[in-house]
Amino acid sequence: MTNIVLFGPPGAGKGTQADILKEKYSLVHISTGDVFRYNIKNKTELGDLAKSYMDKGHLVPDNVTINMLKAEVEKNPEANGFIFDGFPRTAAQAEALAFFMGEINSQIDAMVALEVADEVLVCRLLERGKVSGRPDDANENVIRERIAEYYRKTDILKDFYQKKDKYYGVNGVGTIGEITERLSEVIDGLL
Repeated sequence: MTNIVLFGPPGAGKGTQADILKEKYSLVHISTGDVFRYNIKNKTELGDLAKSYMDKGHLVPDNVTINMLKAEVEKNPEANGFIFDGFPRTAAQAEALAFFMGEINSQIDAMVALEVADEVLVCRLLERGKVSGRPDDANENVIRERIAEYYRKTDILKDFYQKKDKYYGVNGVGTIGEITERLSEVIDGLL
């Protein structure tokens, strides 16, 4: 089982790349954002709570995120591995994920971070907002707050995974194919 945390700020291209990599390596893609949107759309209790934070550009509390994630992993007991997109975002979440993966006799093999300049991210997200209908992608102030929140609360994860020799930074600027090639080099090195 190969388990990868695909990391990067909002708009880095995690979802696009995860869709490609899940097919290439037969992995299950779990996007925290998609899980949140599903729960919000279906007006679950966890979804309503998550929405109240996301609308302000803040991260959703750990217990809400972890409960949603566990349910997604448990839906795929025969998986060859997982691509975690948007999770973990804090050291506490990384510890909780490591604990949970240990419970199912597995582990996180790598954190692969897409690195993209802030101004590129803002442009990407505003463009995505025009076609996606996502309110969190339509407001530049909310976008900038999401990016700032990402750096404030998640930079520590780089250190967390570096200490375990599991951190890989990848240039997230270029064509989709170029970025996929860079990511594949890292993943191929893990297999």
